[in-house]
Amino acid sequence: MRWIFALIGYLLFRFPGAVLGFFIGSLFENTSVQTSFRRTRISIQDFELKLLTLAGLVIKADGKVTQKELDYVRRYFVSAYGKERANEVFRVFNSELNKSDVSALEVCSFFALNARYESRLQLLHFLFGIAQADGSVSEPEWQKIQSFAGYLKVRMIDFESIKAMFVKQVDSAYKILEVSRSATDSQIKKAYRDLAKKHHPDKVQHLGEAYVKAAREKFQQIQKAYEQIKSERGF
Repeated sequence: MRWIFALIGYLLFRFPGAVLGFFIGSLFENTSVQTSFRRTRISIQDFELKLLTLAGLVIKADGKVTQKELDYVRRYFVSAYGKERANEVFRVFNSELNKSDVSALEVCSFFALNARYESRLQLLHFLFGIAQADGSVSEPEWQKIQSFAGYLKVRMIDFESIKAMFVKQVDSAYKILEVSRSATDSQIKKAYRDLAKKHHPDKVQHLGEAYVKAAREKFQQIQKAYEQIKSERGF
């Protein structure tokens, strides 16, 4: 499990890496996947390949492959595995970028079957992080990630909440809190309390600083959205 500890060192510095670390950590236990129905043995290489496949599809979604997006992926793997291992992984990544017959449905179905729901949400966070590496998330990129969300069996309201953290919209604050603009003040307050309680950093204190950092970032996004709505409504 040395690769996980190497990963954690990187997680301490960047939120997208932190949420990915949460995803990996929840998916693997001694390179096995635990589900309610069975225990499946999965190799790290198989996991890497599927993760790189989705990353490549997001990068190509807008018809261009930017150096910043490639550098983002490369930096991640250098920090996670070291330069030599990262070079091997990145060669695989380059070959994945050139493939045209990749089945996103098949890859996402793998994660939908083997990963817990909250882990799939963290995967979406990671993919949005890649899309944002060049400065902004384009419409084709978030649409691609939205299609993945469907394959991953992620609820649309959860997808919209994550999207709103990366793609600014008129109702972004409401979407982050998972309420509509027509919600009452009381409903908004309740939504905020529920989400703040769910994502409070103290909830993951026992898991280490990487997880606390990831939770803190999301908690701050929730607080910011709530304060924005409070200011608009004057309550």
